Amino acid sequence: MSFQDHFSTKAAVYAKARPTYPPALFTELARLAPGRSLAWDCGSGNGQAAVALAEHFERVVATEPSAAQLAAATAHPRVTYVQSAELAPGVADHTADLVTAAQAAHWFDLKIFYPEVRRVLRPGGLLALWNYAICRVDPAIDPVLQHFYTDVVGPYWPPERKHAENGYREFAFPFPEIPFPKLELVVEWKAEDFATYLRTWSSVTRYTAARGIDPVVGFEPQLAKLWGPGPRRVMWPLGGRLGRVG
Repeated sequence: MSFQDHFSTKAAVYAKARPTYPPALFTELARLAPGRSLAWDCGSGNGQAAVALAEHFERVVATEPSAAQLAAATAHPRVTYVQSAELAPGVADHTADLVTAAQAAHWFDLKIFYPEVRRVLRPGGLLALWNYAICRVDPAIDPVLQHFYTDVVGPYWPPERKHAENGYREFAFPFPEIPFPKLELVVEWKAEDFATYLRTWSSVTRYTAARGIDPVVGFEPQLAKLWGPGPRRVMWPLGGRLGRVG
C-alpha cells in the first residue's frame, strides 16, 4: 500500500477541528512502557498524540508523510518531526520504549511498518494502535448523523475505514496483546464546531472532489436546528490494540 493522502488539503482545519485524546491514555501507555526515554509516533498528522506523549517521554520522534500536515504541526521542545511514512529514520535499533499510531495505522503498509516496529523497539517495548469511529451526541441527533455518515458520504469512505469502525478488531496484529483501556474522547462543541470537524472526514473530502459540492453545506441547517445555539457534549469511544514486542 502506498501512502494514501486523504488529509493534506485540510491540514490546517484538521489541526484545529479534531478532538484531542484523553490524557489518561498517555498516562497508561507510559505506565506500561518499559521506560520513558523515547517514543515514536507514526502517522503523526499535526502532532496531537506526539505532543501528549512528550509529557511523559524524554524524546518523541513523530513521523508523517504529508508536508502539509507537518507544516500545521504543534511545535514542542521534546518532539522531533520527520517526513516519513512507515519508517523511523534516525531512530537507532532497539532504542524506543513505545511506538504509537493514532487514527493512522489503517493507512499503513504493514509489511513495512511491523518490521520497523520490531527494529526500533527495545525488548519488552510497547506498540499501541488506536482509533475512533462515529461519535454520539444525543438520541435526536445520532440517527441523522448516522444517515449522513452512511448514506450521504458513505460511498466515499476509503475501504480501510472499516478498521476504524470496528476498533481494529479485524486488523492484523502479530504481537502478544494487552487489553486496550476503555476510554472516550469527549468535547463540548457548538453546531458550527461540529460542522468544521465533519469537513476533516476523508469521505467528505472525496465527495467534494468527485462531485464539486461540499456535502456539509446541505447538512448544516438540519444539524443546527437539532443542535440548538449552545454547546453539546460529543463522545467517541476509543478502540485499539496494545502489544509487547521482543
